[in-house]
Amino acid sequence: MDLKGLFGGKERTFRPKKKFEPGTLRYQLHKKAMASLNSGLDLKAVVSLPAEEDLNDWLAVHVVDFFNRINLIYGTICEYCTDESCPIMSGGSKYEYMWCDGDKFKKPTALPANKYITNLMEWVESLINNEKVFPVNVDVPFPKNFVTTCKNILKRLHRVFVHVYIHHFENLVAIGAEAHINTCYKHFYYFVKEFHLIDPKELEPLRDMTEKICR
Repeated sequence: MDLKGLFGGKERTFRPKKKFEPGTLRYQLHKKAMASLNSGLDLKAVVSLPAEEDLNDWLAVHVVDFFNRINLIYGTICEYCTDESCPIMSGGSKYEYMWCDGDKFKKPTALPANKYITNLMEWVESLINNEKVFPVNVDVPFPKNFVTTCKNILKRLHRVFVHVYIHHFENLVAIGAEAHINTCYKHFYYFVKEFHLIDPKELEPLRDMTEKICR
């Protein structure tokens, strides 16, 4: 699933994101995960924790990878997601998401979708680049609340899928990206279900679509 090849130069819309340093354990885990994904194996099997691997390492690798991929996906349609076209961050008429990060936005705040997602991507990037939250060296332990942090990141990244699928799917179809986005979403969905990382109510906006493509 070569998203960069599919989407050409559009990834330059967003600055480069975190990568794992070659030679590190997490780089090896990342390569193993990508090799399994690209081999055409059942995605349900691909997400399972490899034998003798640490769950936190597996979570860290996937959170960073999903962040990069979802960031790239949004970058392909961001020119269509404007203050005028998407004045609220929503997933259809039933779901509206308010932004709160405890820093710039201390209270839940309504934002246009593009500004919500920009704040979201910057917030995630600050977390994954913080070595106290995502340690780089294997001899440095993960913080005790690491799983909770991953759950919060993945919950919010899922909202980007919701917005893009519901409000910009025709833009994805226009560039021939439907199959690639579906594969990325299925990988994400099976992963969060495998490790119970997202509350089922957060998955409701895409339930009908999920039932069709994630049988």
